[in-house]
Amino acid sequence: MSSHFHYYHFPALAYGCSYYASYTTKRILSTHRRIPPHSSTFSVITNLFFQNPNFLTRNTLFLGMQRFCSVSGVSKNKAMVERLQRYGVITSSKVAEVMETVDRALFVPDGGAPYDDSPMAIGYNATISAPHMHAMCLQLLEENLQPGMHALDVGSGTGYLTACFALMVGPLGRAVGVEHIPELVSFSIENIQKSAAATQLKDGSLAVHAGDGRQGWPEFAPYDAIHVGAAAPEIPQPLIDQLKPGGRMVIPVGNVCQDLKVVDKNSDGSISVRTETSVRYVPLTSREAQLRGY
Repeated sequence: MSSHFHYYHFPALAYGCSYYASYTTKRILSTHRRIPPHSSTFSVITNLFFQNPNFLTRNTLFLGMQRFCSVSGVSKNKAMVERLQRYGVITSSKVAEVMETVDRALFVPDGGAPYDDSPMAIGYNATISAPHMHAMCLQLLEENLQPGMHALDVGSGTGYLTACFALMVGPLGRAVGVEHIPELVSFSIENIQKSAAATQLKDGSLAVHAGDGRQGWPEFAPYDAIHVGAAAPEIPQPLIDQLKPGGRMVIPVGNVCQDLKVVDKNSDGSISVRTETSVRYVPLTSREAQLRGY
């Protein structure tokens, strides 16, 4: 097999679902020749999907592409952000500023590679998303993360995206993380205390709670922005109910075949839903099921 990887729009790989390389990968590989679906290279790539359970995790990035699109060996958060900007993943100056300010290394367990563009295990059968997925979600929600607004992060994990939300909505807003693994709640609070969002944790405009994120967090509803960091079989009604008119939710939906859905609540309370891209996340489920391995 050639040492170069090639991009191809995969047709119906499993259960009628199409998977895609990450946007970063598409941009990087756009200058390489495309390959027909029945070529040997295509067969090798598709085999990776099914033979390696870690090949798709939390998003659809080709993990083998890290040699091209990671910042492995460059242990600077700013370099990671600049790389994502260079490949067109980050186009918003505000998102770039926030991701430069919140050092991802503070939110990755010891021994991890925080600046690689790949998801990483954080224990308890959970993961932290790849940087390009965080960037995508922040940009989709940017208009609903203005100063003074309320944001909810469901499945907040190690607290990275919750901290980013806090900086964007500011001390006059409210950023709420909900995570059903108590140990991860404690870990995320420790992480945030070391980060640029520490002052907002202290003043109460940022908080992380232990609870079932499928039920949202009614205390500070309605929310201008809701992010869900795990795939739901369908959009939970409590989250729709807690979304403010004019608000937006970003949530992966599906089981084997998953799509990142953008849910906008209209002024009359109705919702509009569109698909942003195909993704692969861990399931949004109960704490007990997650600890059992789903």
